[in-house]
This record gives sequence, C-alpha cells and structure tokens, in this order.
Amino acid sequence: MERWSVQGMKDSQLVKPDWQPHDPVLIDGVSIRAISNVLSDNGCLTEIYRRDWLLDDQPVEQVFQKLLCAGGVSAWHAHRVTTDRLFIGAGRAKVVLFDGRMDSPSHGVVAEYRLGPERPALIVLPPGVWHGVKALGDQPALIINIVDQAYDYADPDHWRLPADTADIPYRIV
Repeated sequence: MERWSVQGMKDSQLVKPDWQPHDPVLIDGVSIRAISNVLSDNGCLTEIYRRDWLLDDQPVEQVFQKLLCAGGVSAWHAHRVTTDRLFIGAGRAKVVLFDGRMDSPSHGVVAEYRLGPERPALIVLPPGVWHGVKALGDQPALIINIVDQAYDYADPDHWRLPADTADIPYRIV
C-alpha cells in the first residue's frame, strides 16, 4: 500500500451491487418503499403513495407539504397516535429516525436515509418513532406528508425535542 502524507477515513459500503442500501437499519413498524420515476417525453411522473402497496393499513386523512430552507433542520418530533408517510418531492434531504417506543424490538435504534428526486422513496412512520429532516445542499427540500389523522388545531398530536437534544443519540444539526 502507498504511504500517504495525509491519512483519511475509508468510506464504509453504502450500497449493494443492485444499488439498494447496504445493510439498512430497520426500525420495527417502519416501512420504506423505493419508488421508480416514469420518464415521459415532457418530464417524469412519480407515484408517491398507493394503498395497494400495502405499506400500512391506515387511512389517508390529510396531505400537506413543508418547504425546508436549504440547510434547514426540522427535528425532533413524534406523534402518539398519528402515522406519518414522508416523501421528499424536491431537493435532497436526510431523514433520521429514532425508535423511542419502550415496547418495540428496535427500541433505541437510529436509522438514516438520504432521499430526493434521484432516489425517491416513501417512509411510513408509526406513532412513537421520533424523526428529523435536514435539507441537504444549497436547495430547499420539499417534504410531503400523507397522514392517517388530520392535524387537530385545538389539541395537536405533536411532540417535540430540540435538534441538539441529548435524549437521541444522533446530531442532525
């Protein structure tokens, strides 16, 4: 092996030969579906959600989007009863999950995904899974959420922790 004047850290394997994530971290109850774009003469079409994918058995009650400024962080939040279905519609984002459910077989596990138009996917998050999103690069990220419980304005099912909390063993900032 060559001797170098500067030592770096060797990259770990990110993907398998079929370009699927290498040894993805699994959190119990979380589903993720890689989605293929359909190219057309005037652009491309991306299916975001279909009930027949059978990713979960919850209804769809509300769909909303959040535009996260370039480099912006939305972390950490979880729900007691709501199932989130996250899709990155534009830009690139890192989505980080933490299983905070005491009775889950994957309690305490952290999973990280990098998503965007080049690698579209839908992540289904059951209640109790903390999640944070960071817009990567110099463009905003458009986060689309398809939830099973519409937002209750008077009594939100939204629980938050600061992005730099010591309660989650990951720094998304």
